[in-house]
Amino acid sequence: MSKILVSYFSASGVTKGVAEKIASAINGDLFEIEPIDKYTKEDLNWLNKHSRSSIEMQDKSFRPPVKSKVENIDDYDIIVIGFPVWWYTAPTIINTFIEENDLSNKKVYIFVTSGGSGYEKSFDDLRNTYSKINFVKGRRFKGKETVEEYMDFIG
Repeated sequence: MSKILVSYFSASGVTKGVAEKIASAINGDLFEIEPIDKYTKEDLNWLNKHSRSSIEMQDKSFRPPVKSKVENIDDYDIIVIGFPVWWYTAPTIINTFIEENDLSNKKVYIFVTSGGSGYEKSFDDLRNTYSKINFVKGRRFKGKETVEEYMDFIG
């Protein structure tokens, strides 16, 4: 049986809630991708071109530092990465997570939380940026899915 890690970045708590439900449904371990400097409401104001998140997303090379990395990544066969969609793609902190953890020889699934944007662009962007990683599947969740839907995501 595969060992599964459900990793997530959540700025407002929505993605955290979905990650917890997925981890529970599939019996996976949970890991928060946590920035050293938490995002404030002002940081997340996408209407402000000078907000922290706007500036970070304009610089594709930016990698926000994280508090910790997965110490036992080799123990996992499947990695689930969850995040909110920012500017139609993954927040740059997801690149930090991917680049600080060896995901080669793993099956990687992504899920996004978004009120309107799908997962497709995020999935394609990550797959194109990290072409040596086996990105298997993606999905958008709203947090109201059934346990079966969470299980089918990895199933």
